[in-house]
Amino acid sequence: MKHEVKITAILLLMFLATQLIGLAVIDAYSPKTITTIAPDGTQTVEVQNVTIPYGMDPPKMDPQIGFANIAISLVIAILIFVLLMKIQATTLIRAWFTFVSLITISIALNAIFIRFFPGSDIRLEFIALGLALPLTFYKIFKRNIIVHNATELLIYPGLAAIFVPILNVWAIIVLLFIISIYDMYAVWKSSFMVGLAKYQIQNLKIFTGFFIPYITKNQLLNFRKAKGKLKKSKVKVSLAILGGGDVAFPLIFAGVMLRASGLIPALIIVASSTIALLALFAYSRKGKFYPAMPFITLGCLIGWLITLLL
Repeated sequence: MKHEVKITAILLLMFLATQLIGLAVIDAYSPKTITTIAPDGTQTVEVQNVTIPYGMDPPKMDPQIGFANIAISLVIAILIFVLLMKIQATTLIRAWFTFVSLITISIALNAIFIRFFPGSDIRLEFIALGLALPLTFYKIFKRNIIVHNATELLIYPGLAAIFVPILNVWAIIVLLFIISIYDMYAVWKSSFMVGLAKYQIQNLKIFTGFFIPYITKNQLLNFRKAKGKLKKSKVKVSLAILGGGDVAFPLIFAGVMLRASGLIPALIIVASSTIALLALFAYSRKGKFYPAMPFITLGCLIGWLITLLL
């Protein structure tokens, strides 16, 4: 196992918590069927749509077009990010991260408020935005590790709520395959993803994903030995990370299943993807980097096949 058991358990719990929060957020923005029974016994069925605030409600489109739009957007975003890295435009990148974090956290918080205060006349989206502002500020500029990971629990649900309505099951399956192939190439062949993670942590001082620095027993022992010999002792720490895409894409798949087939199939996808991630953590070894998406995609597909058999 690459990381200590307790660190691995924390990563898994954060992954699982994000998936469950995400399902709640996606459901809050899903169309609601309202059945009204008149005094004469006549039933009227009305479908009520829930708008995602801040102008982020996706337009209605064919799932194939939605898939193409997401794929093209991902390619463009990666190319822009690489360009900004090359010219060392750290301020612009941080502004980009700040905007995305603020909007997605606000979307997730607004969904939570909708569930707790249904039918409220209060502009809940403004309250959500007001709470998201300090959280985003501490995440990006103060770099508090607790705030960072706590906000990651909200960012991916907010992001998934935008993309789920424009996809269907087959579109997200194809997208998972493409992302998995890219992930394998970017980690094992080009090392792009490894370099990207290092750039975020070392240059930007932020990271898109879960991030847990910790010290092993050997590292602590070496630090204690050096402490008496050096005026300024430094200790090398280990990092346990899980990229944002590894969290967002299985959530999008589970969200699509939620809207297409209901809660139980979605929870099966969440369970299978979590088990797949656990298998990766158990298989991985210290000092090596692994693409998580192929493992997670396999877990998602196994869960999907299970739902077909039920």
